[in-house]
Amino acid sequence: MKTQIYIQNLKCGGCANTIMKNLTQLNSISNVEVDVENSLVSFEMESEKDLDEVKGTLKRIGYPEDGEANSIGSKAKSYVSCAIGKITT
Repeated sequence: MKTQIYIQNLKCGGCANTIMKNLTQLNSISNVEVDVENSLVSFEMESEKDLDEVKGTLKRIGYPEDGEANSIGSKAKSYVSCAIGKITT
């Protein structure tokens, strides 16, 4: 099923690259797309439980769902993820 999540801290293509890399490693997630302009991540998932796994992964790498707490730690993680995404592009 197709799902979309609005996220925080998404700034550029480096961020998008990191998000895509991390989400495509999840077994039941496919067709990951990142819309930087709208801070939107779209993907296909097999079941509702997969949504929690995606949200957890996004939060872990510094891109929490819109509306969730966005701590300084999350912001710092997103900058590191962004830099790594730019290097591996």
